Amino acid sequence: MSKQNCDTRSSSLPVGIVELSVHRPPHITHSTPDFVAAEVPVALVYNGISHVVMMASPKDLELFAIGFSLSEGIIEQPQDIYSMDVVPVCNGLEVQIELSSRRFMGLKERRRALAGRTGCGVCGVEQLNDIGKPIIPLPFTQTFNLNHLDHALEHLNDVQPIGQLSGCTHAAAWVLPSGDIAGGHEDVGRHVALDKLLGRRAGESEAWHQGAALVSSRASYEMVQKAAMCGVEILFAVSAATTLAVEVAQRCNLTLVGFCKPGRATVYTHSQRIIINQ
Repeated sequence: MSKQNCDTRSSSLPVGIVELSVHRPPHITHSTPDFVAAEVPVALVYNGISHVVMMASPKDLELFAIGFSLSEGIIEQPQDIYSMDVVPVCNGLEVQIELSSRRFMGLKERRRALAGRTGCGVCGVEQLNDIGKPIIPLPFTQTFNLNHLDHALEHLNDVQPIGQLSGCTHAAAWVLPSGDIAGGHEDVGRHVALDKLLGRRAGESEAWHQGAALVSSRASYEMVQKAAMCGVEILFAVSAATTLAVEVAQRCNLTLVGFCKPGRATVYTHSQRIIINQ
């Protein structure tokens, strides 16, 4: 369906990684090869209208488009997208998305000029009232045994082939109740990595709806909001949470857990979903 090639990479390297010559002390006059993560502008174009430009890794962009569309409330289900193509353009890549007429009319009614949301998450909104979206409170159908989290943390790097070579990506993975990672995605942008995971989850079996999301970054309000918009009840973050993230998680019934390290975790909201076997 798409053409997601990075012409500057060697055919033996994964999509999204580039080999460059670098210089390292003490032999500063001699170059040595190193791997650098690709970062490209990616425009999401709905029915011919460019909606947002994100800086992203040039891989899994169809999943990113689905996840972004779901987490931003542009679509209600993947079937609202009739077709999709990833097309190289002069300055980056375009994901050309054909929406159903009903969803496109809804998008046009509330369309905002957005750009560069990998940074703060609110760049480009026109008014303060545009920040945040009404989210239907989540049900309480999931629990997670915290003793299984260490296993997932040990394998989070498995979903980061670019990160393993470059040390330059964030990861988002789906963790089954057993602690096994069902799958995950990476990107130079933490929001984009999560959108890719949410897009993947929307097309997977019911097994992917049991468990929790795990992200390698901090938990900002937008990470919480995106997860909640897609029905994720539990979000684990390797780093800290912000105050607004905690407020949004509390309000929408999401269990937010930060500082997830082996043998350690901080539960910010709705701890009733977390089980600890003594």
